[in-house]
Amino acid sequence: MIKTLVSLTLGLGIAIGTVTLPVLSAPLRLVTGEQIDEAANSLGLDEQLWGRDGEPGDKRSLITSIDHSIAYLQTPKAAEVYRNYPVRGITRDRVLRSLVRFRQLVLRANSPAQLRESVKQEFVFYKSVGKDGQGSVFFTGYYEPVYQASRFPTPEFRYPLYRQPPGMESWRKPHPTRTELEGVDGLGGDGLLRGMELVWLRDRLQAFLVQIQGSAQLQLTDGTTMTVGYDAATDHPYTSIGRQLASDGKLPLDGLTLPVLIDFFRRNPLELSNYIPRNNRFIFFRETHGAPAMGSIQVPVTAERSITTDKSLMPPGALALIHTRVPFPTRVKGQMEQRLVSRYVLDQDTGSAIRGPGRVDYYMGTGEVAGDRAGVVGWNGELYYLLLKE
Repeated sequence: MIKTLVSLTLGLGIAIGTVTLPVLSAPLRLVTGEQIDEAANSLGLDEQLWGRDGEPGDKRSLITSIDHSIAYLQTPKAAEVYRNYPVRGITRDRVLRSLVRFRQLVLRANSPAQLRESVKQEFVFYKSVGKDGQGSVFFTGYYEPVYQASRFPTPEFRYPLYRQPPGMESWRKPHPTRTELEGVDGLGGDGLLRGMELVWLRDRLQAFLVQIQGSAQLQLTDGTTMTVGYDAATDHPYTSIGRQLASDGKLPLDGLTLPVLIDFFRRNPLELSNYIPRNNRFIFFRETHGAPAMGSIQVPVTAERSITTDKSLMPPGALALIHTRVPFPTRVKGQMEQRLVSRYVLDQDTGSAIRGPGRVDYYMGTGEVAGDRAGVVGWNGELYYLLLKE
């Protein structure tokens, strides 16, 4: 997130990265009803709203996420952003009216099929051109981790997260490297950030993953919970350590997921000082005093109802529909099953690893299960934006 959940998704939590073609034309293309009908029989059938397989639905979560976007769209910041939005026909007023009407349809609908039919009758679909110009979008997942931590350094808790240093806005560019800021070993020592420590974690990889995700809930040694969120970042580009490992022949790129990455460093802890310093993009945090994880448009992100996209291309706060595979836990511990789903979501976040019309990062929620799911997301799918017919 900026993510304020710094979307460095991990879908491979590591954002192993996909090649993104330069955007030579508009990132979104209006598609016809016939093209929508041909896309997939399940497109727009959001079964999760009403629940399935004994699981409760999340209609209330979707309504809450819609309300967050409506609030954002009424701000001066949204007015400024949409004033220069490049896709013809997509305006702040139209996006806002679309959300208000869609909210009414969600509340009135009694089934996924009924909602889909209402949407098809009243909305038009703008499809992302994708990474190939043909609509193929690569999806990854991100989450808010929960780790143990201490407000004070101890022999057990040694790896800091840092506050934004005063005067950072006047730093010369290029900004200091990660090694210059926290040392090769990540312990800080007498580095440039001494005295700016916010909290300490027991594991260097965990501290790095908080930087990747952009926020965290921290269970402190005194029994309280501390929440932290993104505050600032150095101007260096994001470098995927997953891709670095693959390039060095340490891990195969195919099938490189967050669990695979974590397992590699558990078995090879000395490699942390080799690979983490290669990502010079450094994230600074602030204590958020229990506030939920925030997206880049300064509204809370909602589990499985918020997405991250490239905000230089995509309409912030807008209603979207994703069609891709999503992992679900099974009754067998540690195993996931993949389901092809359609989900109505809100575009509420951005991240330095999410670039171009062919990338989406899907917010999975907070905690271990959310992390397990986010860490194995990595499939192609489709992205549509929904706007009221004119």
